[in-house]
Amino acid sequence: MRISTRAQRIEPFYVMEVAKAAGVLAREVAHTDRPMIFLNIGEPDFTAPPLVQEAAARAVRAGATQYTQATGLDHLRERISGWYKSRFNVDVPARRIVVTAGASAALQLACLALIESGDEILLPDPSYPCNRHFVSAADGKAVLIPTTAEERFQLTAAKVEAAWTDKTRGVLLASPSNPTGTSIAPDELRRIHEVVSQRGGITLIDEIYLGLSYDDAFGQTALAIDDNVISINSFSKYFNMTGWRLGWLVVPEVLVPVVERLAQNLFICASTVSQYAALACFEAESIAEYERRRAEFKARRDWFIPQLNALGLNVPVVPDGAFYAWADCTGVAEKLGISGSWDFAFETMKRAHVAVTPGRDFGTAETAKFVRFSTASSMAHLQEAIARLRAMTAQ
Repeated sequence: MRISTRAQRIEPFYVMEVAKAAGVLAREVAHTDRPMIFLNIGEPDFTAPPLVQEAAARAVRAGATQYTQATGLDHLRERISGWYKSRFNVDVPARRIVVTAGASAALQLACLALIESGDEILLPDPSYPCNRHFVSAADGKAVLIPTTAEERFQLTAAKVEAAWTDKTRGVLLASPSNPTGTSIAPDELRRIHEVVSQRGGITLIDEIYLGLSYDDAFGQTALAIDDNVISINSFSKYFNMTGWRLGWLVVPEVLVPVVERLAQNLFICASTVSQYAALACFEAESIAEYERRRAEFKARRDWFIPQLNALGLNVPVVPDGAFYAWADCTGVAEKLGISGSWDFAFETMKRAHVAVTPGRDFGTAETAKFVRFSTASSMAHLQEAIARLRAMTAQ
């Protein structure tokens, strides 16, 4: 069978490959005194809060399970608009919001609407691998630009300007970022958007961790810049609805009918039950619970990262959002006679029964030195993981 070149361009998602290996070992050690601790997947250990679950059940009982319009329930678009106003003091009209089948669908729709064959999109290295694959799937080319800890592992306006060519269509950013948990300073983001706009390009920004910001200096939406910024968001992370597959896209008004037309053909609509459930995310009781959980994520970060540093797993930039730690494992790996973060991740899995993600997925700019820890697990699991890592590195 002939496989399309488009499909062949898409590399394996190594995070999931590691997860499969961890799952096999986890079954083998499940009934021992050291079951597997999973710090490799970016999924909150919290699930949808009570009001959201109740809203889903009501929708099913009421038979509210048929198609919605491709742009989503009007009431949900209004609720999202209200969240931008109450949380970030930014006016985002509901008519510019398109509800999607997760952030993945939002990224796919944006890329298909805006990228022509051969167009180049600039991304930071390291960055979330699926983002560059969405560009590739739209027949564009993802151009990874190496970043440094001094730059918070984010693009700068100067680097965007230097990398821009006749083929460049725009930038795809993420703030806060996966795998680093770092954000772009608002002033720098404005400068990047100015460089892009002056060249007639597009600014796409993945903001799925926006609600999980811990520093007021960074916890702002790029939509505050102007109406031409395109933002991708999700109910998965801050709203703890990963498997519900629900997200949204904010686009300039002129793009709404274009995205709607694509969505009608590719998805029909996002899950109706998930949409009705998500209405309850914005109730005061739910928001209070999300903020309690955000404080818990911050407490985990504040405890875990100093512990990693003490072990020699150095985190060069303290994450200001999300739930990740991007740690340089070079020194510890050498001490253990291990070469690179890929082998380190598998040895950690085998020796300590702690699953982590090697940097291989996230780019090529020194990513072989780094592993990503997810702090989306409980504090008890994080504490046990550190104890096991301490014992492993002491050998």
